[in-house]
Amino acid sequence: MVGSASGIVRLVLLDNTVLTNFARADSIQLALDVWLGDACSTSDVLAEYQAGVLGHSLPADAWQHLPVVTLTDQERQFAAVLPPPLHTGERSCLAVAVRRHGLFASDDSRARIEARRGGIALSGSVGMLRIGVQQHMLSLAEANRLLRIMIGNGYHSPVLTLDELLSNL
Repeated sequence: MVGSASGIVRLVLLDNTVLTNFARADSIQLALDVWLGDACSTSDVLAEYQAGVLGHSLPADAWQHLPVVTLTDQERQFAAVLPPPLHTGERSCLAVAVRRHGLFASDDSRARIEARRGGIALSGSVGMLRIGVQQHMLSLAEANRLLRIMIGNGYHSPVLTLDELLSNL
C-alpha cells in the first residue's frame, strides 16, 4: 500500500464492475492513477474479473499491477455475513473497507447500498472519471469519450456526460 499525496494512506478497493468498465475503455492506468497509488482489490474480485476474461473477452493481463489485499480472518468472517445478493468480490471489498476504513469503488447498486448502510466512503466509474478531470489527468472531452465507451459496453451510468458534474471547472 502506497501513501497518497496527502500523506494519509487510505485503501481504495476496486470491485469487478469498475475493473471491467476501465478495462473495456482501455483506461487501466487512469483507474490506478486517480487514487494516487492507493488503489487495490482482493483475490476474490480478480477471480470474478478472470471469469469475465473467459466469457466476455476482457484483457487478461489488464490488472497485473493492481495490488491485492489479503483478507484477515475477521474480514473473511465479516464478508460471510453480508447479504446474499452480493458477490464474493463485493463482499471481500466491503469487509476490507469496513475493517480498514477504506473507500469502496463499485458501480453495482446493491453493493453501493450496502456500503452506504455501513458508512463506507464510496465512488464508482463516474466518480473516478470526475477525479481524473479534476486532477488534470484527462480533459472533460476525453472523460466523456471514455464514459461513452463504458456505456456502449453495457455500463448503466447514472449520467450520460460528466458536463454537469464538472460545470464549475
